[in-house]
Amino acid sequence: MEKNDLTLNEAQKLVDNWIQTVGVRYFNELTNMTLLMEEVGELARIMARTYGEQSFKESDKGRALDDEMADVLWVLICLANQTGVNLTEALMKNLEKKNSRDLTRHQENEKLRKPN
Repeated sequence: MEKNDLTLNEAQKLVDNWIQTVGVRYFNELTNMTLLMEEVGELARIMARTYGEQSFKESDKGRALDDEMADVLWVLICLANQTGVNLTEALMKNLEKKNSRDLTRHQENEKLRKPN
């Protein structure tokens, strides 16, 4: 497996193996849900400072967008693993739903055609 060619299934196995061998055990689901919100907040902070109008603070230095996204993905994978969700299957079902429910919705949305 190439380093950059990781599937969602492989990622779920990789995270599970790390948890079982290094991390000792998963945090409970509620703790991981809270950690997910914390990580999303850290990602939002970097996004607001990089692409929004807020300025960077001293405490923001050293934080990288890719690392914050990876933190969000890590905790999401932990939650999927411990609740029995196959993320590949879930993503494919979600895409099918979007393709049927939203097939023309976005093309017909005038707000999406207007420049910002």
